[in-house]
Amino acid sequence: MRKLEELEMAIASLSEEEYREFRRWFLEKDWEKWDRQIEEDSKAGQLDFLVKEALEAKKRGHLKDL
Repeated sequence: MRKLEELEMAIASLSEEEYREFRRWFLEKDWEKWDRQIEEDSKAGQLDFLVKEALEAKKRGHLKDL
């Protein structure tokens, strides 16, 4: 936990501009991780049920064209 406490203190001491820059960087890293996880899940077939649901909904006329 010491590392986490050190990070919290370091973040708390940032200027507003530094904090905004850190936040942008952190969110970017978070989205990259999320994107990798979705890609891995998709390749493993774990999201196939979503495609099936969407195709069935389209067949029933429950989806609108964009």
